[in-house]
Amino acid sequence: QVQLVESGGRSVRPGESLRLSCAASGSAFKDYAAGWFRQAPGKEREFVARINYGGIIQYYSDSVRGRFTISRDTIRNTVHLQMNALKVEDTAVYYCAATSRRDLVVETSEYDYWGQGTQVTVSW
Repeated sequence: QVQLVESGGRSVRPGESLRLSCAASGSAFKDYAAGWFRQAPGKEREFVARINYGGIIQYYSDSVRGRFTISRDTIRNTVHLQMNALKVEDTAVYYCAATSRRDLVVETSEYDYWGQGTQVTVSW
């Protein structure tokens, strides 16, 4: 079993930065790839970023590539999402998720565990 708890979401202005954290419990987490997803009001949950179980390989959606960075602390069992140059359209609830799949997957159905989400609001 893996439990995920996100933190770090808050309200910021466009252009500012924010760092989200995901704390994982359960020794099995070290064998899971981790991902960040987001869901804006009235929209489907969408893939944002993924990092493999070893913390070496990252993958990003086109909308955040170059602005967001996903990282993983394999000792502390945490995953972070550094978000720079935030835009109004980045406003959403951000979710941390874990998957046992070794290949690159971006569909929500391929992720086994989810956190409760943390709200990020970007506005003037």
